[in-house]
Amino acid sequence: MHIRDILQRSPTFSFEFFPPKTEKAAADLFAEIQQLASLKPAFVSATYGAGGSTREMTHDLVVKLRSTTDLDPVPHLTCVGHTRAEITSILERYAAAGVSNIMALRGDVPREWQDGSPWKDFTYAADLVRFIKAFKGHPDPRGFGVTVAGFPEGHPETPNRLLELERLKAKVDEGADAIITQLFFENRDFYDFKARCELAGIRVPIIAGIMPVTSLPGMKRMAELALGARFPAPLMRMLNRTGGSDEAVRRVGVHWATEQARDLLDHDVAGVHFYTLNRSGATREVYATLGVQDSDGLAR
Repeated sequence: MHIRDILQRSPTFSFEFFPPKTEKAAADLFAEIQQLASLKPAFVSATYGAGGSTREMTHDLVVKLRSTTDLDPVPHLTCVGHTRAEITSILERYAAAGVSNIMALRGDVPREWQDGSPWKDFTYAADLVRFIKAFKGHPDPRGFGVTVAGFPEGHPETPNRLLELERLKAKVDEGADAIITQLFFENRDFYDFKARCELAGIRVPIIAGIMPVTSLPGMKRMAELALGARFPAPLMRMLNRTGGSDEAVRRVGVHWATEQARDLLDHDVAGVHFYTLNRSGATREVYATLGVQDSDGLAR
């Protein structure tokens, strides 16, 4: 289903997975997906490694989700290091598999390219959005639906917040249908980001990205992956009171994410997108507390 149609039924719930690298990881992931599929998310997304390093794994995961489950997969697609011909081939494969939507990203620049190696045919995510929207091989006359990334706490490579919003608006002006944000832990950051988008003339739905803290090592990995995620002092105090107990940390993380989701829903968010790290437990607990276990992807 095209993302425009999905978001007509907002607020929505959705999940993100990353492609498995081994057969055992694949089996474990599909066990977790079966748990989450029962919650009937509006859609699920699958990540894509820097420079296309997980291209085939992402494609295999997306096609398997499309062909063996009732889930609506939205594959990430990064453009750094890809040629137009390569992107066209990927879009043709997704169109043939019945995939309706793409999350268009510039992507992280691999470390070995930091010496100034050419990025090939695409420089910014807006270039990729334009290219996807011009693709004519999709059976839906509207073509692929396109989502793009937003950064409530600011993009780590763009300290100039005015320039950052200009680049986000460029993606929307090229045809992006919705924005999914990077994870954040303070809802005020999201509300301010949303207001700044409105002031900049960005009118598409903005879906909030939430990741429950489930362990202290995992929190440190989050900080690294998110490149600057801010952990509010109240959350840090709660975590400090756990004494490092794994179960207590998990309970704090689930509680914090639940309160974030509840508050976002109370403020008419377009959707909540859970970064699952390929584990279903915390997300299912949030659902149960919010009372939306059988939500068909919609918040009640």
